[in-house]
Amino acid sequence: MKHGKKYNEAAKLIDRAAQYEPSEAISLVKKAATAKFDETVELHIRTGCDGRHAEQQIRGAVVLPNGTGKTVKVLVFAKNEKVAEAEAAGADFVGGDELIPKIQNEGWLDFDVVVATPDMMGVVGRLGKVLGPKGLMPNPKAGTVTMDVTKAINDIKAGKIEYRLDKTNIIHVPVGKASFSEEKLQQNFDALMDAISKAKPSSLKGQYLKSMTLTSTMGPGVRISTAKF
Repeated sequence: MKHGKKYNEAAKLIDRAAQYEPSEAISLVKKAATAKFDETVELHIRTGCDGRHAEQQIRGAVVLPNGTGKTVKVLVFAKNEKVAEAEAAGADFVGGDELIPKIQNEGWLDFDVVVATPDMMGVVGRLGKVLGPKGLMPNPKAGTVTMDVTKAINDIKAGKIEYRLDKTNIIHVPVGKASFSEEKLQQNFDALMDAISKAKPSSLKGQYLKSMTLTSTMGPGVRISTAKF
């Protein structure tokens, strides 16, 4: 893959063979983020889990202390008094059955997170084939299937993110924006790693976190030492 001049200059800052402490990695990623837009800083963790076994599936959510730097659009599936509650809490879209054809047939996906009350999961289930592959299906473990829609919306708007294993047993999560201070990125990183460390499956034999790479949207990856985790 051919990279531009800026990428190549940024890559010179980083020793590809080295594993850095998180604070050093954050500093390097910030220096290497040279795109004209505010790049997202992302963490990619290769785990020793086997997601084919239910007990080794990792899925959860954590509120980043300094948010993600992104405005998140929330869709809530609710009915009766929960509709007004969701609207009052700042949901961007609230509805029920009438949203099914809009999403299924018209391909409407102008939202980032879906929250549903438990009594609406029958309706939402019909959208499994559309929402599932995009990682948008509400899930009790992530706190997105709940009667407390106010808390769910507040948490999401404050910077709650979901982490989960992909098909190759890697976790991909945002840590913030390149414009964040090193201190804010470090606080977000620490909150994230605390949650992921606690999510280690008890049935896992062998190493949990095999490798970790921090990167910005357009920048080179920086490897982080997994020793302390």
